[in-house]
Amino acid sequence: MSKQDGSTRHVTTGDVDDRTATILHVDMDAFFASVELLDHPQHRGKPVIVAHDSARSVVTAATYEARKFGVNSAMPLSVAKKRCPHAIILPPHFERYQHYSRIVMRICEELTPRVERLGIDEAFLDVSGATKAVGSPIEVAQLLRERVFAETGLRCSVGAASTKFVAKLASSRAKPDGLLVIPKDDTVEFLHPLPIASLWGVGATTEGVLRGNSIHTIRDLAIASKETLEKLVGVAGAAKLHNLSWGIDPREVQAPAEEKSIGHEVTFEIDVTDPELIRREILRLAGMVAVRLRRGRLEARTVALKLRFGDFSTISRSRTLQEPTDVGRTIYDEARALYAAVGRNSASVRLVGVRAEQLVPAGSGATALWSDSDSWKEAEDVMDAVTERFGSGLVRPASLIRPTPSRVKQSQPEAGTI
Repeated sequence: MSKQDGSTRHVTTGDVDDRTATILHVDMDAFFASVELLDHPQHRGKPVIVAHDSARSVVTAATYEARKFGVNSAMPLSVAKKRCPHAIILPPHFERYQHYSRIVMRICEELTPRVERLGIDEAFLDVSGATKAVGSPIEVAQLLRERVFAETGLRCSVGAASTKFVAKLASSRAKPDGLLVIPKDDTVEFLHPLPIASLWGVGATTEGVLRGNSIHTIRDLAIASKETLEKLVGVAGAAKLHNLSWGIDPREVQAPAEEKSIGHEVTFEIDVTDPELIRREILRLAGMVAVRLRRGRLEARTVALKLRFGDFSTISRSRTLQEPTDVGRTIYDEARALYAAVGRNSASVRLVGVRAEQLVPAGSGATALWSDSDSWKEAEDVMDAVTERFGSGLVRPASLIRPTPSRVKQSQPEAGTI
């Protein structure tokens, strides 16, 4: 039976002292499969496997109903079908998963700025500073779960504890669709009965070694001698596992580093001398920069243009705006003006890049009552919404509808940006 089939579900009921449980771990329940079921509600409650239905495919995700038959992610689909012959196979749609992930992460960041993302479907939150604004850790967790369901139709599980390790372990025990709070004083009582494989760092090989030496539970490991553990898993491994077995985990929630600039650049396979093509690429890059600004809820005070010519000489020019912006058209207008000011429109260009600098939180700068960019902003907001729902490339400026020339070698975030 799958270890993640919900058979060991444990949730908090009744009153609990959550004052020390200020670290939350939120984990979406069967995320990919649940997203697919939004479009196939008739399959809810049935064993569903997300995979490309071909001979060599592997399982991308599975519902809890399928997991009860021993179906797990990364398993060959042929094996999964043997274990669960009546499973329904749905193909994956990764852009949809990214779309819903962004919504969930935005909700987390609206509750507390201290959010550490762990991949596409889980995150740590430090809610120690959210007490006055939102409520106690339990209230934050409950609000988080309610908002995620209201805004996405998806369910998540949350663990709350005094350390990251215990919070993550609690969320896994709360699945599916549960909340488990472990106060600091209850940590050892919660940990010690659990199987040794529950500890971070105990994979199949280490588990076999420990069980071969009569260490079956976390308590067994906690009371084992230092010498025994070091002999089995080494000095560093022994120290780490011993600390975890007593709930000792000093790691803090690490929010992402503050973005200092956002840029994209493109290198041409063949040096380009056509100014119109250069301007088209500047427009495309400006739009890409603007999308990242809006996703990060940032605005730029400065726009910079980078040009590398056929002789490999490189120049950078920048201009500070009267007010910060996240509008692609405004960024393009400034970058195009910088290109014109260089005065080398006939020179061959090898690389062009657009960068946004001096980033500030969106809405924090002084804003005019009316701006020439307002109509462009509305149009770009519509494009963002369409992209979120249907994927990139469906809506874009008319001048970019023509295919990107084969002379474009690569388009990527500018080196050195954060």
